[in-house]
Amino acid sequence: MIPEIGHLPMNPTLKGQAELLQHIAYSANGQELTLILPWTIGQDRSKQKPAPLILFVQGSAWTTPNLNYEIPMLSHFAEEGIAVATVSHRSARDGFPFPTFLVDVKCAIRFLRAHAAEYAIDPKRIAAFGTSSGGNTVCLLGLTGDDPAFKNGEYPEESDAVCAVVACFAPTDLPALFEYLKNAPDINAVLAAYFGPDETRWPEVATACSPVALVEKGKDYPPFLLLNGTADPVVPHAQMEELYEKLKAAGYEVNAWYVDGAEHEGNFWSPEVRKVIHDELVRRLA
Repeated sequence: MIPEIGHLPMNPTLKGQAELLQHIAYSANGQELTLILPWTIGQDRSKQKPAPLILFVQGSAWTTPNLNYEIPMLSHFAEEGIAVATVSHRSARDGFPFPTFLVDVKCAIRFLRAHAAEYAIDPKRIAAFGTSSGGNTVCLLGLTGDDPAFKNGEYPEESDAVCAVVACFAPTDLPALFEYLKNAPDINAVLAAYFGPDETRWPEVATACSPVALVEKGKDYPPFLLLNGTADPVVPHAQMEELYEKLKAAGYEVNAWYVDGAEHEGNFWSPEVRKVIHDELVRRLA
């Protein structure tokens, strides 16, 4: 060897490396998820210690989530040994009104538990993280674990409960939100897509998909972390405050943060915000 050439260590455990698996169909209805997994030697996952999992739901106004949107941020978790699944669901604009989105995402959780050995996932450590409508979804996941009302018959032996919830700028009180947005373009067409054609049932369906309306004392809810921008023009921070106060008053573990001056997505994602979310998820999945 030439003396002046430096030496660097190799990486025998592949620590800090991750791979992306796309277009994984999790349901007979064709919905897909993307997995970001820690690398394993020889791709033999049977010899790998099971990794905890973050299930991520991207905001989409309850239409079709972009599974690639947050991959740059989410991939860092996989580099630290935490698997990530970013999950799609059927769109309310395509004739699948509420609560189809929740039924689909719960099916994805059960699929992942059913295939935990294949992907080297720890089925006992699954946390949910979502933004905007995805934040609404993960809050509902936390409040309706294993509720038979939201099961579709696939993987019935598996649980769809999660061990922690992180929700960013999440709609939590849909009647109040849509009253706030009542002058938005084509709002009645939007409401019909979300809640069905029978206008008389809109308040009932909206309430049933509002986390603030579902909080009850004495349940086994996971811990919640809530974040909302103080200048969000789409989901006012009052939505976060209402759920925070409901959970707190009922005796549950919940923490919340205002993101000063932040709007919806975009400038919301400061390094400090990402650190708070990172530290919460790592702590809950430890």
